[in-house]
Amino acid sequence: MNTANRITLARIALIPLFMLFFTKWPAWLADSSAVFEFLNRYGLYLAIAIFLLASGTDKLDGYVARKYNQITSLGKLLDPLADKLLISVALIMMVEVDLIASWAAVIMIGREFVITGLRMIASAQGITLAADRMGKWKMVLQVVAIATVLLGSTPIPWLASVHADDIFMLLAVGMTLISGLNYLIQNFKVLKLNDM
Repeated sequence: MNTANRITLARIALIPLFMLFFTKWPAWLADSSAVFEFLNRYGLYLAIAIFLLASGTDKLDGYVARKYNQITSLGKLLDPLADKLLISVALIMMVEVDLIASWAAVIMIGREFVITGLRMIASAQGITLAADRMGKWKMVLQVVAIATVLLGSTPIPWLASVHADDIFMLLAVGMTLISGLNYLIQNFKVLKLNDM
């Protein structure tokens, strides 16, 4: 296994750690264990750091794969899967604790299901649909929005006062819709739908 794929697998391995640190543990558990007390007190800060680290590895594995000619079929499968898992898990956990509206998460996760379905249809026909620039901007905005919402739930008063979390989340949802529609319009015509 090459270095680029190891970096991608490390991103996937960070997801359970993000979940562990993000979770708010029951008071009775925190009272009886110093570990869970620590997690309740500092877990959110660690979860934010892990999310940002995992998000950063997305650019790193792509850079390594291109620079050292390590682009593989496994990497092409794992890289987008790691992105989708990281974003989806963060969104679902944020909905669970009422940090974001469920409709925003449904739009962002739903877009990934639709695009993945389109790619599966194309793959069955021997067609490869590549990611586009708008999809990359969508990913960047989603990472910024999630990080801002997470930071906004910590004691950082200026973030709350300017509602940066709401602004970036709305931008991320908007870019998710626009990039999804653009991807469908650009690629739907290449599929051989007469055989379906």
